[in-house]
Amino acid sequence: MACGENPPHNHKRRIKCAKPREVFIIAAFYNQATLSYSGGVTRSNITAGELVSALTVDKVAVSDTYAPGDTIVYALSIVNGGETDLAGIEVTDDLGGYEFDGETLYPLAYVEDSVRYFIAGVLQTAPAVEAGPPLVISGLDIPAGSNVLLLYAATVTEYAPLGEGAEITNTATVSACSDVTACETITMEGGAELAIIKAVSPAEVTSCGTVAYTITVQNSGAADAAEDDAIVITDTFDPALQDIAVTLDGAALTEGVDYTYDPDTGEFATVAGRVTVPAATFAQDEDGVWTATPGVAALVITGTI
Repeated sequence: MACGENPPHNHKRRIKCAKPREVFIIAAFYNQATLSYSGGVTRSNITAGELVSALTVDKVAVSDTYAPGDTIVYALSIVNGGETDLAGIEVTDDLGGYEFDGETLYPLAYVEDSVRYFIAGVLQTAPAVEAGPPLVISGLDIPAGSNVLLLYAATVTEYAPLGEGAEITNTATVSACSDVTACETITMEGGAELAIIKAVSPAEVTSCGTVAYTITVQNSGAADAAEDDAIVITDTFDPALQDIAVTLDGAALTEGVDYTYDPDTGEFATVAGRVTVPAATFAQDEDGVWTATPGVAALVITGTI
């Protein structure tokens, strides 16, 4: 700062979501003395200092990914590096709240009676909890030179964003002489998530009749199940089918290229990677609720019995 330049007033620096996830709120303060005398006015040099919070906070999630309906466990570590015991401390967790169409939606919901409160590793009586949202935990004591660990769980709600790159960031605020915050971000599970369903038509078939088996593969994940995922569908038809025809999403498949079949044993298998399934699609409705529509691949095997 140049001589004579006015210092900034009430200057604060806030570091959020850095690694490690400790947050330090540092207030810088400045002071300058003035000397007045018959010969005029002169000013001293500008002194600068920093006021550092005695509290540091670290917040982590036990799992760094989520899926709809999951339960996420959070650990909040609070260290009192000062020389004064702190009592009646309050912690607020915003449970990932975000603005949507003029309302605040919460992708996380506190799990009742899940909080555990430790001082220097020793379990304490559970503190007062308001589930919210937001979640408020109050009445915490943090001895000088010691630490508190809070463990608590939250479930993923229907307001949690879905899709590739989706994430939930929730922030905990510790209110003491000054507020100290720490946040944690978890992301939606990546990759494909597959399920298989089988149907037969007709359910009743006469001898030498024709029957069709439909095998539907659903992908509820945020990524395509691609050729590299090497999907293989196997089945053993009993009784064995004869003169089979196979289609995948309406396109004819070729025996020996796309699948193998033994008409004597009824054993059927697709060639690895021949079946692919698109990722699910995700949408948020007018109420803010996220839904997933699975991607689908339909394999139909038709033959005579």
